[in-house]
Amino acid sequence: MTEMETRRKRTREQHLKELSYEVERKIRQGDANQLRMQFEDWEPYDLAVMFKELKEDVRSTYLELLDIEPLADAISELEPEAQIEALYMLGKVRAAQVLNRMDNDDLADMMAEVPDEIQAYMLSIMEAKERANVQELMTYGSETAGGIMTNRYVWFKESFTVRDAVEKVKQFAELTNDVQYLYVVNEAKTLIGLLTYRDLVLASETEIVTNLMQEKVISVTAETDQEEVAHLFEKYDLVSLPVVDANGHLIGVVTFDDVLDVLREEANEDINKLSATDKTIDFRTPAIVAARRRLPWLIMLLFLGLVSGTIMSQFENTLSQVVALIFFMPMIAGMTGNTGTQSLAVVIRGLGSYRHLDGKTIANLMWRELRVGLMIGVTCGISIALIAGIWQGSFPLGLVVGFSLFLTIIIGTMAGTVIPVVLYKLKLDPAVASGPLITTLNDIFSLTVYFGTATVFLQYLL
Repeated sequence: MTEMETRRKRTREQHLKELSYEVERKIRQGDANQLRMQFEDWEPYDLAVMFKELKEDVRSTYLELLDIEPLADAISELEPEAQIEALYMLGKVRAAQVLNRMDNDDLADMMAEVPDEIQAYMLSIMEAKERANVQELMTYGSETAGGIMTNRYVWFKESFTVRDAVEKVKQFAELTNDVQYLYVVNEAKTLIGLLTYRDLVLASETEIVTNLMQEKVISVTAETDQEEVAHLFEKYDLVSLPVVDANGHLIGVVTFDDVLDVLREEANEDINKLSATDKTIDFRTPAIVAARRRLPWLIMLLFLGLVSGTIMSQFENTLSQVVALIFFMPMIAGMTGNTGTQSLAVVIRGLGSYRHLDGKTIANLMWRELRVGLMIGVTCGISIALIAGIWQGSFPLGLVVGFSLFLTIIIGTMAGTVIPVVLYKLKLDPAVASGPLITTLNDIFSLTVYFGTATVFLQYLL
C-alpha cells in the first residue's frame, strides 16, 4: 500500500468515526428508514468499521438495519471476536441466514479462532449443506491451499453447450462473485479445462464448452503450502487457482483476495522474526503475555551478549594502554551489525523469488555480496581512518580503526548472507536468522577483529 493510499484509508476511517456520532444519534431518534437507505451504497469494509465505532448499546439496532447480503459481507470484514459478538446480537434466525451467506473459507477461519462450544453452536444453526462445506474446509491445514480455498465455484460438464453454461451461471450467480474462471470437468469429475466469462459471451449458444476451454490448467493440491500458492499467482499473473485432490478432482478455488491475505500474513511473520518477536503479538496482546513470548529470544541474546564482555576482558591490557580504542568500539560494532542486517533483509526478500536455489545462484549471490562488502568496507574504512587519525592525532591508530572496520564490514555482510542461505538449505525458516541474532553475532566478530588487530599493532600505537 502506497503512502497516499494509506493516507486515504486513514482519512476514510476518520470520516467514518466522525459519522458514527450522527448514525448513533439517528438510531436513538428512531430514523431507521433514512439510515437503511443510506447504508445501501456502503462498502462492506465501511459497514464493518461503523459497527466497531458505534457504542455497544446501539450496535444490535444498527445490524437490524442491514440486509442479509451486505450484513454477511460486513461481518466477514471483522475480527473473529467481533464477528461472534455481531452474530449473537442478530439472534438465532438472522445469524443462521448470515452464516449460510458468508464465504465458507471465511467461516472456516472464524471457527478456528473461537472456543469449541461457540463453534458447535454456530455450526448447528447452519444449513446442513453449508455446515458440511465449512467442516470440510476446517480439516485442511491453516497455511495450505485447502485452508485458504473456497468451495463455492461454478463448474460445467464437458457435454455442456454455451447455453447450458450460461443458464448455470445465472442459477448460481452468487457463487461467481469472487471467481473469475469457470471450470470444466469430465464424467469422473476430473478437472480438464477452464474458460472465462468472455469466452461464453462471445461464443455461439450451441458451441460445446470443451471447444472453448483452455486445456492447460495450473492447479495445486489441498496440501500445497500457501506461500507456494502465492508464488504461482505472482509468477503466472493469476486471479484464481483451482485446487484438486490426488485424483485430479476439483475440490475448491483459491481467489486473489485470499492470496493478498497470505502475502500480508507472511510479510508480518517475517518482519516479526527479523525483529525477534512473536507473530502472535498484536495491539491487543496483554503486557504479561507479550513479555513471556519475547523473553526466550532476549534471554538467548543476553547470554550471547555476555560473550562480548568476555572478549573485551581478554584484551584488557590493550585497552589500558590505548584508551582511545574505546571511542571507536560502538562504531565498529554498530556498522558491522548494520551491514549484516542489510544483507539479511536482501537475502530473505530474494528467497521469496527463488523457490529452488541451485549452486550457481548461491555462488553468484555470495560473490555479489562479497563485492558489496569490499566496496562498502573500503569506502567506510578509508573515511574513518582519516577521521580517527586527525581526531586523535595518531596515524597508526587511524589505520588500525580503518582496517578493522574494513574487515568487520566484510564479515558482517557475509554473515548476513551465509546464515539465512544455510538455514534455507537445511529446510529451516531463514527468517529465524533475525536482526538481533545477526547483530549480536556480528558484535562478537567485530570486537574480536578490532581488539585483535589493535593488539597485533600495539607497539605502533604506543
